Amino acid sequence: MRRRLIQSTLAVVLVVIAVFGVSLVIVETRTITSTAQERVDTEAVRLASIVDSRLLGEQTVDAVVLRDQVQGDRYAEIRIPGKPLIEVGTKPTGDVISAHETGEEGETVTVLEPRSSVTREVGRTLLIIGAVALLAVIAAVLLAVRQANRLASPLTDLAETAERLGSGDPRPRHKRYGVHELDRVADVLDSSAERIARMLTAERRLAADASHQLRTPLTALSMRLEEITLTDDPDTVKEEATIALTQVERLTDVVERLLTNSRDPRNGSAVTFDLDEVIQQQLAEWRPAYRSAGRAIVSSGKRHLEAVGTPGAVAQVLAALIENSLMHGGGTVALRTRVTGNQAVIEVTDEGPGIPADLGARIFERAISGRNSTGIGLAVARDLAEADGGRLEMLQTKPPVLALFLSRTPPPKPSQESGQTVR
Repeated sequence: MRRRLIQSTLAVVLVVIAVFGVSLVIVETRTITSTAQERVDTEAVRLASIVDSRLLGEQTVDAVVLRDQVQGDRYAEIRIPGKPLIEVGTKPTGDVISAHETGEEGETVTVLEPRSSVTREVGRTLLIIGAVALLAVIAAVLLAVRQANRLASPLTDLAETAERLGSGDPRPRHKRYGVHELDRVADVLDSSAERIARMLTAERRLAADASHQLRTPLTALSMRLEEITLTDDPDTVKEEATIALTQVERLTDVVERLLTNSRDPRNGSAVTFDLDEVIQQQLAEWRPAYRSAGRAIVSSGKRHLEAVGTPGAVAQVLAALIENSLMHGGGTVALRTRVTGNQAVIEVTDEGPGIPADLGARIFERAISGRNSTGIGLAVARDLAEADGGRLEMLQTKPPVLALFLSRTPPPKPSQESGQTVR
């Protein structure tokens, strides 16, 4: 592209120089020739006047007297009736410019000038025009190179940006070039890069959330299956199988919720449900793990509370809090329910050392962890709580108290009147 721009610009300049240069040469040649002829004519008239004045004054007219009157390399012949021919200067050979003038006393003056003087002057003019044309060509080449670089370099940058986007590097460059069309392309590429970055972030976040949220049900399911393999009691097998089926349903619910949130996180499925059922379900799932760790998990507080939310999501939030206490806390873990205003609150606390002061409320940020863990569990739990219109907060650091707040009022239903047509 750069070469084509230079070639096209140079071709235009050469055409302009050819058209105007040839015309200028023709005009200048004619002008120089006409000027030379006028100069010789003027010289002939002047010599005739001088001869007339000397003849009228009965003065001598000869070559010696007129030598100083003929300038340059011109040659003059003066023919006076009854007198010999008077020659001044050297008679030129070849092509000449001539002028004839007849005086009042009947004398004839002829002035000759070699055409070579005109040729030399035309040559000098051609050299000047050629030099100007050469400078114009050089200036055009430099301008074409500069303009080609101005247009080609941005296109190269934009091609590299597109290649980077295709290779999985969605960082926008925010680089502009002062050319409206190129800046428009750069805007589109930067917007595409930002959209791709958001999509990649959402996909990575979905993968991390899915990995974390599926890990707990899979672990519980694995424990139930192990219990089945280790017992021969049909009643125990039936009980554990029933619990395992419940875990499978939870896994299905988690997967459906993850896919729904990935498509449109605004799609909610909040309903009114019994908190006791969710809490007892979590206690049943986590007691084996706590027994293996030599610890206990208990519940207390107000019973038969109803809250508004997604039961599966609330179960995931509680599972994240219980798992966090199992990994980072100590002693007995207690789930306590209470009511504050129009909200149902589930507090999860343990007897461990508490949350480090340097973490504080940052424990809900992604990749923030007090130990070697993923650091996304509490962040996912907060997102799930907020998706149901609730909130997850840290009420106390020592001993640690994390609380899930859920509304007790069902969400308002869409008005039937909104769908009516006004007539």
